[in-house]
Amino acid sequence: MRAGVAPRSAVSRLAVRLPNWLGDTVMAVPAIRALRDAFHTATLLAAGPWASILDGQGLADVLVTYPRQWSGRLHAANTVRVFSPELAVVLPNSLESAAAARCWGATRRVGYAVGGRCWLLTDGPRLPSPRRHQVDEYAALVEALDLAVVSREPNLAPPRAEERGGARTLLSQIGASRRRGAPLVGVHLGAAYGSSKLWPPGHVVSLVQALARDGATAVLMGPPACADVEREVTAAVTVPSLVGRDGPRLLPALLTEIDVLVGGDTGVTHLAAALGIPVVTLFGPTDPELTAPRGRVEIVTRGVPCAPCFYRECPIDHPCMRGIGAGEVAARVWSLLGTRTGT
Repeated sequence: MRAGVAPRSAVSRLAVRLPNWLGDTVMAVPAIRALRDAFHTATLLAAGPWASILDGQGLADVLVTYPRQWSGRLHAANTVRVFSPELAVVLPNSLESAAAARCWGATRRVGYAVGGRCWLLTDGPRLPSPRRHQVDEYAALVEALDLAVVSREPNLAPPRAEERGGARTLLSQIGASRRRGAPLVGVHLGAAYGSSKLWPPGHVVSLVQALARDGATAVLMGPPACADVEREVTAAVTVPSLVGRDGPRLLPALLTEIDVLVGGDTGVTHLAAALGIPVVTLFGPTDPELTAPRGRVEIVTRGVPCAPCFYRECPIDHPCMRGIGAGEVAARVWSLLGTRTGT
C-alpha cells in the first residue's frame, strides 16, 4: 500500500504526529531527525502531547501540543489542518492518529498498517515481525520513505543556561545542592503504565541509605501521583524530594543538574539518557529489548519465569521488581559515576 516516493522538493509542509507518551516521543527522535535532514527545505510541524521536548532542538519549525482530552485534540487538529501539510508521518499505531492525519488534509499519510486503519493511510507498511526496539520501529517507518536513519540513539541538546539556573535554585531550596562535590542521584518513583513497573518503597529507602553512606545525595522525583510513595519513603528516611514539582517544563533542566538517574521503565529515564545523563533503569514486567533507553544506561532485571508479562498490575507478589536489590542498584550508580567515595 505505497503511493510511490515523491520528490523531496515537492514537499513544502510536513507534519509528524508524535507518540502519546514521553518515552516514545524521545525514542522517535532519530526518525524525526532523519525527516528533518531529508526535508530540510520544508516547514516541519510536530504535534503530540510531549511536543514541547523538541523545543530548541532544531527538529521542527512548528510545535503543536496535542492534548489527551478529545476537545483539546479537536482544536489541535484544526490548527494542523490550517497548516495544510502535503505529507503526514503518523508514528502512533492508533486509529485516532491515522484519522487525525486524514482530517489534517495531508495528501500523503504514512503509518503502520495496524488496527483496521489501512484505508486512512496512503502508505501502510506492516509492523516488523518479530517486534523490534521502539527506536528501530520508528526508524523503519521513516525508511519506508527511502530515507536513511543514521543514528539509532536519541540525542537532545541540554536546556539553556537560564532554565538550568531555575533548576539549581529549586534543588537548593529542597536541600539538594551539591556539597563538596557530592554527586546528586535522582530516584524517580513513578510510571504511568501501572503499579507493576514500580520498585517497592522499602527498596527505595534502602537505596537512599546506601547512597548516603557512600557520600551521594539522593533526590526523589515523580509526578503528584507519587505522593503516597513519597510519604512512605520520607517517613523512613530523610531525603529531599521534588515529587509533584518536577513538571514537564522544568524536567529537562532538573535532569541536567543531577549526576545519575535511577528509575523504572518510564519516559523520564528515556529523556535523561537522551540529554546525556547516565541512567540506571529497572525492568520487571516489560521487555528491555523493546523499550530500554539508549545511551549511557545500566539495565537491571531479575530473570523470573513470569517476566516480561506486560501486566499493568502484578497478580502475584511482584517478584520481578522485588527481586532487584538496593545494593545492586547502588553499585550500578557508582559504576556510572566512575568513582566511589565510601565503602
